[in-house]
Amino acid sequence: MPPSPTRPVSGPAITRRRLVLAGGIATTLTALAGCDRTEAPIDEQGRVRLRFATDWRAQAEHGGFYQALATGAYEKRGLNVQIVQGGPGVNVPQLLATGSVELGMGSNSFIPLNLVAEGAPVKAVAAFFQKDPQVLIAHPDETLTGIADLAGRPFLLADASITAFWVWLKAKYGFTDDQVRKYTFNPAPFIADERAVQQGYLTSEPYSIQQAAGFEPRVFLLADEGYPSYATMVLAPNAFARDNAAALRSFIAASAEGWRDYIHGDASAADALIRRDNPDMTQDVLTQARDKLRANAIVDGGDAALYGLGAMTNERWQAFFDVTSQAGVYPPNLNWRDAFTTQYLPGRG
Repeated sequence: MPPSPTRPVSGPAITRRRLVLAGGIATTLTALAGCDRTEAPIDEQGRVRLRFATDWRAQAEHGGFYQALATGAYEKRGLNVQIVQGGPGVNVPQLLATGSVELGMGSNSFIPLNLVAEGAPVKAVAAFFQKDPQVLIAHPDETLTGIADLAGRPFLLADASITAFWVWLKAKYGFTDDQVRKYTFNPAPFIADERAVQQGYLTSEPYSIQQAAGFEPRVFLLADEGYPSYATMVLAPNAFARDNAAALRSFIAASAEGWRDYIHGDASAADALIRRDNPDMTQDVLTQARDKLRANAIVDGGDAALYGLGAMTNERWQAFFDVTSQAGVYPPNLNWRDAFTTQYLPGRG
C-alpha cells in the first residue's frame, strides 16, 4: 500500500512492509542457494560498486544511508554506493538471490532467522536500529503506564503480526488470541474505539493518527519493555561477504558515520536525497521521525552504546530466538547463530 499521492501518510504503509517482508522467504531459497557471486563490480574510477536495497520507499528510517551517500562517506572509502529504493512488491532477499543487488536491508530479526530456517546462505552483518521501532498505540489515558495495562483490550493487528511480535506479547503479558481484531491499515476503527489498541511504527502511525484525529495517542515502544528484535539490518550473501570483506567493512563503517551524522548533525543533505527519491515524502514527516529516532536512542542505544553503531550480540539474538522458538515459530534445534555475524563490524576485522 503506497502512500497517498495527495496526502503523504507514511505510517500504515511502512508498518505493512516491515511485517510482510518477514515472511515469504521460501520462494527465494532456490536462487539464494545458488548465489555464489564473489567479485564486487568496479567502476571506471576504481571504486567498488555496491547496490543496497532498502525495505520501502525513501524515508527517515533510511536516513543514515542517505547521509553517508550525501556527505561522501562511502566515496572517501573507495565505494560507489547506489541505494535501490524498496516499495510494494519488492522482495529484498530475492534481489540478493538474483544478484540484482550486493546488499539489502533486513527490517527485523525474523528475516535473518527465516533465511536460516530455509537454508539460505545470507546473514545480517550489522544492525543500525538497536531497538525495533514497533509500537502499540492507545487512546489518551493516564492510567495506562505500560503494555501490561492493555490487558483485555481489543488489538488491531495485521495478519503477519500474529506470527511476529504478537508471539512475544502473548508470552510476556499473557494476552490471548481472542483479543485480536483485523487491522486493515486504516486508522478509522482505532480512532472510533476508545478502548482499541493498534499496532504501529514509532516514527509513523502516532504522527499520522495525531494529524487525523486531533489527539496525541499513548505510545508504547515494545523495545522499552524488553522486545529483543533488532531492525534496519544490513544483509549480505555469505559468499559475497567472504570475498569482499574489505568493501563490506567499509560500507558498514561509512553507514555508521552516516547514521551518527543523520541523528546528531545536519540532516538536510540526506533529507533532500530522500525527498528526491520519494516525492511523496514531506519535511515535517522526516523531521518528526528523526526526532523520535534520536529521543528514543533507536540508533545509538542498546548494544551500540557499548560496542559502536551497527553492533549485535549473541545474547540479544539468543533472547529473540528463545522466545520465538518456545512459541513454535522456529524448531528448537535451529542454529540461530547462522543468522548473523559480527566479523565485518568496525574493529572486528
